Amino acid sequence: MTRGGRQKDREDGPERKCIATGEVQPAAGLIRFVVGPENQIVPDILGRLPGRGIWVKADRAAIEKAAAKGLFARAAKQPVQIPDGLADLVETLLVRRVVDLVSLARKSGGAVAGYEKVKDWLSKEEAQVLIQASDGSERGKSKLSTPHYGNFIGWLTSEELGLAFGRQTVIHGALGAGGLTQRVVEDAQRLKGMRIGASDADRGGRGRRKG
Repeated sequence: MTRGGRQKDREDGPERKCIATGEVQPAAGLIRFVVGPENQIVPDILGRLPGRGIWVKADRAAIEKAAAKGLFARAAKQPVQIPDGLADLVETLLVRRVVDLVSLARKSGGAVAGYEKVKDWLSKEEAQVLIQASDGSERGKSKLSTPHYGNFIGWLTSEELGLAFGRQTVIHGALGAGGLTQRVVEDAQRLKGMRIGASDADRGGRGRRKG
């Protein structure tokens, strides 16, 4: 992935078709939805809920289009209930997922936070992923570079990163190779689709930095 967050094409894994865009792509880049017991559309972030999956690209505009145009009902071949603020719900669930994964990586020794620790990991080529808060100082963030052939995540807030690292706020973080790193990258990429392009007024400035 480049600093802008673009992943290399993946040849492994199943492909699914987005009901909003018609695009066929690896499932890792989409959000799975299922019809719940009361015919309500439920986001299945982990891809484990029972039922026939309905797939939408991990993109705020695509999810809002699917909700507004009746595409979920068409795909389900039955009337369905759409929760208010479905795209916001998906974003919230993805934030929780990424924060939880980074927290697990930290507890297993696979992640560090703080400018000096991150700089040290980068200099020793121990870092696979550079994570920087979207609301951190651009000048401060520019002093650290994405690992060569590594990945960059820059659309979590300092408070969200703080939750992942057990602190009030965090601006700089890094993940090592292996372990949960690939899962963090994939879910963070889906989160990016929900945040980049959203207005600062609605998103509180999150996702402003595109790398």
